[in-house]
Amino acid sequence: METPLVSIISPTYNHEKYLTDCIESVLAQTYPNWEMIILNDGSTDRTAEIAAAYRDTDRRIRLISQENVGIFRLSETYNKGVEISRGEYLAILEGDDCWTPDKLEKQVAYMQKDPEAVVCWSMARCVNADQTVVYYTSPDPVAPDANLYFNDPVGSIMNIFLYRNCIPALTILIRKEALMKTGGFKQVFGLPLVDLPTLYELAMAGRFIFIPEILGNWRNYATQVTKTYPAEMTEGFYKMAKLFLESSEAEMLKTENKRLDHYYRGRLVIARARSGRYKLIRREYSSARKDYSKAIFGYGMSEPVWKLRAVVGWFFSLFHLDVEGLARVLGKRSYTEK
Repeated sequence: METPLVSIISPTYNHEKYLTDCIESVLAQTYPNWEMIILNDGSTDRTAEIAAAYRDTDRRIRLISQENVGIFRLSETYNKGVEISRGEYLAILEGDDCWTPDKLEKQVAYMQKDPEAVVCWSMARCVNADQTVVYYTSPDPVAPDANLYFNDPVGSIMNIFLYRNCIPALTILIRKEALMKTGGFKQVFGLPLVDLPTLYELAMAGRFIFIPEILGNWRNYATQVTKTYPAEMTEGFYKMAKLFLESSEAEMLKTENKRLDHYYRGRLVIARARSGRYKLIRREYSSARKDYSKAIFGYGMSEPVWKLRAVVGWFFSLFHLDVEGLARVLGKRSYTEK
């Protein structure tokens, strides 16, 4: 078997509803020289069975099953995939996401032309669970700070990362050599993710390539990790940003701490209100009220509109009402899984 140029790292847990779409999007790639390493984290549904069926029909697909370690040890799972990978490049594709057929072909071509670049990334669609609705695309290719997407000079994209992650994880293609030099995939401050902590390190290691095209879809539904821990994730991002500013000597990164504090107070109001909403969808009424209360009474006077939303959500949680029904009546996005 030819040594693959691209190793696709695919952690998955209970993704039986979505894994077929994920794997089929890899099989549909116009670029053929890849291996897909599916890391099954002790799934209790048919995830392993589905993955095994594809492995048995295409030798480029590998299945590694392990005892469940969970999302708070996700870096261990990712780095296990890196250890057994054979490619020069590493792509990320978790079990509930999908690529467009030309994703790898375009990114490999760009990376081969620029051996100094450490990351290649692109735009992606945020879609509902069955991919029938496109909520939005990200990032905005003509945003005021879009010139920073290329991380040129090296480190400049940190001016975005301190406030938000503009890079959809499923679009990332990493030069493996660069990742190994920075110590592999990172996970800090109890965050249930590895992409932004890892990108912090890579941002100081080399330039990025941004392709202003949509090369994948990521699903948005109430039971996924980002909907389960939105407040905890925002708090983790805040701690990462503060630590980086304290340790950085680069003048371009000397953002005033007061600006950062003001920004994250607002983000925490929004995150707590959203967390309450997702818990309402999951019928975790008591826990939802706790999040709504923190949004209402915490973080000063930041985001008054979101505080008002939290008040409405608090009453909905008290009487076990359907907040998604209200969202649909108001013409807003509903996160109810389809």
